[in-house]
Amino acid sequence: MKKNLVLTIRTIALCWLASFCFTVPANSLTLSEAAFGEHRSANNIARNNFRNPVQTLGFFQIRKDMTVVELWPGSSGWYTEILAPYLKDEGLLYTLNFDGSTGLDYFERGAKRFEDMLNSNPAMFEKVINMPLMPPKVIPSIQSGRVDLVLTFRNMHNWLMRGMEQDVLSFVYSILKPNGIFGVVAHRSRDDQLGQAGASTGYLGQSFVIDLVESFGFKLVETSGINLNLKDSTDHPKGVWSLPPRLRLGDENKELYAKIGESNRMTLKFVKLQ
Repeated sequence: MKKNLVLTIRTIALCWLASFCFTVPANSLTLSEAAFGEHRSANNIARNNFRNPVQTLGFFQIRKDMTVVELWPGSSGWYTEILAPYLKDEGLLYTLNFDGSTGLDYFERGAKRFEDMLNSNPAMFEKVINMPLMPPKVIPSIQSGRVDLVLTFRNMHNWLMRGMEQDVLSFVYSILKPNGIFGVVAHRSRDDQLGQAGASTGYLGQSFVIDLVESFGFKLVETSGINLNLKDSTDHPKGVWSLPPRLRLGDENKELYAKIGESNRMTLKFVKLQ
């Protein structure tokens, strides 16, 4: 008995020294490695403090064997850098980005920059299926009811500004499996009802977004405060782009905006009803 007690004490001591005294799911470790991996720039890793990718993706119940669609990953593919290595071995990742089909140079340049990023690291991104999504002209061909999880990060205002939200949300509903998850992160206004009028500032009301998404056949499952930033008043001369990382006002009140950090955000988990 004395010997067993000694072994138990020794095990507890080693556990404490190795910081393994709590159980961490294997998936969380893999997500963490992807979020803090050497394939990411120091600037992108620094933004983990504001974007909370490990907690956010965990909230959306991601698994490494899922088929996942990321909508409008943007020019830098900030979340793609995490999703691609996480899903590479057992899952499948589609990135559906904007393109230049509307004639906007901003979208064309951004899409090219994203493609260059994918091509720069084939070992990391070679299994990513990248396709354009630019309603109403370009809707990608993905089999209905095939996808486990659709994700979008800070894009809802973009679709509302351009009248694309109905096409995008209908498309998301069509490709998801029954009970598939739609994960939404969007800039959140203090005005919970703020709708279309807020899109030009980047900010939207949470209840407005919930009502909009549910009108397409989804059901809100849960909300999370993971990405809230209560220091953000959400009232800025250049909207969300006054804050980091854009800092669109340049040196004007730069220190103030840097202290606020990135925008206040809603994090919403919906399910596709059968």
